[in-house]
Amino acid sequence: MNLKIKKVTLLPWLFLAIPLTMYIIWVIFPVLQSLFFSLTSRDSIMYGQKKFIGFGNFARLFQDPQFHLALKNNFIWLVFFVALPIPLGLAVAMFFNQDFGGARIYKTLFYIPMTLSFAVIGTIWAWIYHPDFGVLNTFLRAIGWQSAAKQWLGDRRYMTIALVMVGVWRQVPYVMILYLAGLKNIPEELVEASMIDGATWGQRFRRIIIPLLAPATTIAVTISIIDSLRAFDIVYVMTNTKARAAEVLSSYMYSSAFHYQDYGYGSAIAVIQFMITLGFIMVYVNSSLKNEVQR
Repeated sequence: MNLKIKKVTLLPWLFLAIPLTMYIIWVIFPVLQSLFFSLTSRDSIMYGQKKFIGFGNFARLFQDPQFHLALKNNFIWLVFFVALPIPLGLAVAMFFNQDFGGARIYKTLFYIPMTLSFAVIGTIWAWIYHPDFGVLNTFLRAIGWQSAAKQWLGDRRYMTIALVMVGVWRQVPYVMILYLAGLKNIPEELVEASMIDGATWGQRFRRIIIPLLAPATTIAVTISIIDSLRAFDIVYVMTNTKARAAEVLSSYMYSSAFHYQDYGYGSAIAVIQFMITLGFIMVYVNSSLKNEVQR
């Protein structure tokens, strides 16, 4: 009997052994290694000069104007990633939730941006933003708005917003899918009952649909915030980290570590980014657990 109990107890751990080992090697160990590196001054990961300096890198961070700019740019990403993809994704999901001819085809076409690699997306939008023959400036000039045509990726005043719009364009389809799943879980009987009671579309939207979509909204907002904080690919592909005005935390970490060989400083930036992201993840997990308990 005891042998059977031990087998049952050990069986889950045997199944978890390989994934847990991989998780420790590829996630936990790098996190701890980055934390240790952030407390040192080094010009190489394995070799070269190394010196333990405690919190010196963090003190330097908060006096670094480029770090402040990267943090500000990440905040801009965060604001736009919540303010635009959430309502746009909901609006598109509400539209596609109706029955009409070709709905599945349109959904697939609208979801295509999520299937493209960032290299492809960056190349497409670099053409769109081209100052001379790009689609955007060509259109603006065609409708008589010559003054609105800008050097979108060459002017520090517009660079960050231009990159954020590319990220938003890719994020909206993802939010749409989340809301479509949420809309499918809303009982039709509840909506029909409200229509019989004389509720207008606006009243149904505010008092039934929005409250019942709260779990999907929580996931969409949290994922969008996390995605905004780890924005790197689009910035790297479209600027190659040479445009310092558009730098975010992840790109500044990359350039500090791999362009300037300041691995300790780059690790300190990575630790700060990790702590900020972890805070939002904890809020999301806590909210998800509360919803599960209430159910």
